[in-house]
Amino acid sequence: MAAQFPKGELLWIEQAKKGDQKAFRALMQRHHAGVFKQLKKRLGNNADAEDLAQLTFTKAFANIHTYNSDFAVFSTWLYTIANNCCIDFMRKRKNNLVSIDKMVENDEFNAQNTTPNPEESMIAEQNIALAKAVLDKLKLPYRTMVEMRYMNEFAYEEIAEKLNMPIGTVKTQLFRAKEQLIKLVLGNSGDKK
Repeated sequence: MAAQFPKGELLWIEQAKKGDQKAFRALMQRHHAGVFKQLKKRLGNNADAEDLAQLTFTKAFANIHTYNSDFAVFSTWLYTIANNCCIDFMRKRKNNLVSIDKMVENDEFNAQNTTPNPEESMIAEQNIALAKAVLDKLKLPYRTMVEMRYMNEFAYEEIAEKLNMPIGTVKTQLFRAKEQLIKLVLGNSGDKK
């Protein structure tokens, strides 16, 4: 199975399982375009595809300890997480344009259904803490919007209504917040504010 992995990827995966953010950033950089393309094909628009791509990588980082190279190539595992995010998104929006049954075909990730051991649970908790630490570095208005959109799964319209602002402003500020999050994750944030 190792021959199917691009050079260095297995090492990055093992390091990411130990909580190495740089290794996970390398994996994210390698696979972001493919995950985004898959989601855009399913959803039909850039904004939702980018939102779900970010959610996919957040979930992947928090659960990387569950990845097992004996069952799936890393990109397949990521695409499965992306598909699951898409399914959840579509169910929430009650949008029947995409067949959920088709999206679940060949779902190796769900078939595994493994229970993490205490070490894996601890690593997952550390990864979640790291993700929250990055989120805490965002300016308060951006952090609030990101939490509403990705943790509470509010629609743009719901955020606009709750924050009493135009939907265009919500989309713009979420886009800027995602840009800042990417910079923070990639270590390029500097001291710009």
